[in-house]
Amino acid sequence: MSEITISAAERALERQRIGRLQLRVALLCALVQAFDGYDITSIGLATPSLIHFWSLPPAAFAKAFVMSSVGILVGALLSGPLGDRIGRKPLLVASTAIIGLFSLLSAFAPSLTVLVALRFFTGIGIGGAMPATVALTSDYTPGRHRGSFIMWMFAGNTLGGFLGGQLAAQMLPHFGWQSIFLVGGVLPLLLVPVLTLALPESPRFLLARGSTSPGALRVLGGLGLAASGGGAAEVDVARGNPVSALFAGGFARTTLLLWIMFFAGLLDLYLLGYWLPAVMHLSGLSPADSAFAASMQTAGGVVSILALGPLSRRFGAERVLSLSFALGALFIAAIALPGLPYGLLLLAIFGAGAGTIGSQLAANALCATLYPARIRSTGIGWALGIGRLGGIVGPALGGALIAVGWSPKHIFLCACLGSVLAAATTLLVGMRGGAAVRALKEG
Repeated sequence: MSEITISAAERALERQRIGRLQLRVALLCALVQAFDGYDITSIGLATPSLIHFWSLPPAAFAKAFVMSSVGILVGALLSGPLGDRIGRKPLLVASTAIIGLFSLLSAFAPSLTVLVALRFFTGIGIGGAMPATVALTSDYTPGRHRGSFIMWMFAGNTLGGFLGGQLAAQMLPHFGWQSIFLVGGVLPLLLVPVLTLALPESPRFLLARGSTSPGALRVLGGLGLAASGGGAAEVDVARGNPVSALFAGGFARTTLLLWIMFFAGLLDLYLLGYWLPAVMHLSGLSPADSAFAASMQTAGGVVSILALGPLSRRFGAERVLSLSFALGALFIAAIALPGLPYGLLLLAIFGAGAGTIGSQLAANALCATLYPARIRSTGIGWALGIGRLGGIVGPALGGALIAVGWSPKHIFLCACLGSVLAAATTLLVGMRGGAAVRALKEG
């Protein structure tokens, strides 16, 4: 491992300057994340209208929520090793095309059964795009700024979810639920050719493959690198089975703790993200007002993710993230308070979003900084994939609780537990195991 970390190519990549190339990569990945965030929330935003359109009980839509998360799990588990093996760019382009195509088809779903299938395939695209954007942004970011860049890139995800809620509130009264999926399909498909032309491949893959195309040479030259015969020996790229490497060389404890943290955090995120609009509607709000109220959750995530970067650098990522998860639990409990005025309800939803969405996106950045480049895509992909089990349990739990007649108050109090568990495991990641992994990477 020491041969990789001290090579001239690795030193240049870890110390690269931030310029137009780096900003272009981060911006394009943030755009993918924006459409990711929009499409994750789209089914939840459409549900209040679909309840009336298909004359179905709210609990029936748990299947659509669960299968969306199952698709994300499949996409994340497959994409991590693929990204570390075949490259980040082809994976990201293909994932974006899948998101666009199946979201577009969702607008024409004739029944809930068809919609469930389409959301599964949309989820595969969403799950595939997340690890690819993290890994590609990481490869074009100097080590000292990597965590902050990834968090800022993921602000695109929360911004997409927030704008989706705002847009849905305006579109639903005039164009119906189909407009939510049409927007979520057309925009990613328009981005596909832009990614194909403007997004470079990872410099590590260009070096490992000895790429000599004009575009590859321009990218490598801009980073102060040159294609050579050294190939994969010069850079930290995957060798052997990248999944087994997550449990080798001192990474096992950190990997298991990250999986628990992601499971708990995503359970809360998806329980709230999918069911919040429907629960608000059951509490008396119109579908449009429910979509607007739910958008406050993603607005809280946007503000939180922008603040967590500087705070993490100053006070330590694990401590700041643990506190953020804990505050999220308190705000989720506040949503359950009876008779809360509408303005205070929006504020509580905003805080819950800061503590769930913002914390989870910051956890993605933390995960990327704990793994070396050769298994970074696999590490974040499998953490997200295992975490999607929480994303499956959360929506299913919400549907089951609504079906047996639980009140919104009890549902949200139940949701606090996931954030509490995430806060505890984040602290454990920051103890001896996390420090050992960082020392191993630097050694």
